[in-house]
Amino acid sequence: MSTLRLNLPTVLTLSRILLVPVFIFSVYQHQVFGAFIFGIASITDYLDGYFARHSGEITKLGIILDPIADKFLVVSALIVLVDMERLSAWIAIVIIVREFLVTGIRAVALSKNVIIPAEMGGKVKTFMQVIAVLCLILMGSIFDIDLYDIGIIFIWIALALSVISGVQYTLSFWKRI
Repeated sequence: MSTLRLNLPTVLTLSRILLVPVFIFSVYQHQVFGAFIFGIASITDYLDGYFARHSGEITKLGIILDPIADKFLVVSALIVLVDMERLSAWIAIVIIVREFLVTGIRAVALSKNVIIPAEMGGKVKTFMQVIAVLCLILMGSIFDIDLYDIGIIFIWIALALSVISGVQYTLSFWKRI
C-alpha cells in the first residue's frame, strides 16, 4: 500500500472535496442544480471505493482523504438544510457528532496500523442520508411534488443508523486496539 500516489480513486475523492463549495453556493440559487452537484459528489463516494478496491489502488492517502471528503459533503449538506429550515438542528448535530466520532476512531486506529473498514450499517446510513438530503433540497422543485415527508422519513432512518453504526465502530475499535 503506497502512501502518496495520485490515482483515479484519489482524483475522485479530491473532486468530491472541490464540489462541496460548488454545492453550497449553487443550492441556494438553483436547488435542482445544487441537488445535481450533491448527487454527483455522492456518486464519487461510491466510485472512488469501487475503483480503489477493484484496481488494487488503495493508498494511505485515500484511506485518510475519503472519509474527510465524505464528512465535508455530509456536514455541509446538513448545515445547509438547517439554514434552509428544512431540518432540525438537533438531528444535524447528532449525525455530525457521529461522523466526527467515527472519523476520529478510524484515524487513531490507522495511526496504530489498524484499518477499521466501513461496515454495512455505515454504508446504508450514507445511502439514506443522500436520499434524505436530495429529497429535502428538492422538496418542491420537481413538478411541485412535495418530497419533504419522504426526506424526513429517510433522515430519521439515517439518524437511527448513525447511532447504531457509531456504536458498532466504537466497539470494533476497542476490540482491535
